[in-house]
Amino acid sequence: MNHANAGRDRSPWIEPTTAYWQCFEPAHAYRAAPWRFGYPARLPDGRVLRLPIRRIPDNCADDDPRAVASLIANQASLEVVDGLAAFMAELARPLVADVVIGLPTLGQVFVPGIAARLGHARAVPFGYSRKFWYDDRLSVELRSLTTPDGGKRAFLDPNQLPLVQGRRVVVVDDAASTGSTLAGVLPFLESLGAEIAGVVVAMLQGDRWREALGARASLVQGVYACPRLVLREDGWHPE
Repeated sequence: MNHANAGRDRSPWIEPTTAYWQCFEPAHAYRAAPWRFGYPARLPDGRVLRLPIRRIPDNCADDDPRAVASLIANQASLEVVDGLAAFMAELARPLVADVVIGLPTLGQVFVPGIAARLGHARAVPFGYSRKFWYDDRLSVELRSLTTPDGGKRAFLDPNQLPLVQGRRVVVVDDAASTGSTLAGVLPFLESLGAEIAGVVVAMLQGDRWREALGARASLVQGVYACPRLVLREDGWHPE
């Protein structure tokens, strides 16, 4: 299989992301597989958000490459962030949560728009930066598809623990992919006395997160879903 001339950055059907995540396209912009360079994610109102395709690091075989559609929320336009936050808030509204919890880093891009739409005055953030008054017991190691070589510890500020204990919470992240992040966060929050009302993400990326979460997978809702991808001669197809 020879794809040497297909890509623009020496990978087949892959290109820079500068123009992605900047606008919503009309429904007729959707195209079925094969996809080349971008994946057209269909939104609940029929519009399309075009996402760049990225090779995944857990499969480096040139004769069997795999990829995912990518969303880097803090590179998206304000229009796109606000629009996705609006969809996410509508998913969260029936959960009737007391507090919205944002996961670092990209989940927190959406939290202000979601919390405001739900009528909340504040949200609770997890952070990777350890302040000197933090307690290691209020931290959890997080791993994700984009940090394959090792996770980071996410901390809850001890001063915000009363906002979580005994409260009904909705957890916000940018995507559910491998499920590793949520598999660490959800039991950690439960150990603090929180009741998990649900998890809301912008993107459901493949289905591997379901196995990682087990029974907790039913808590997760996403604005749109996109499959893991496999390369054929004419472009990327669903795995």
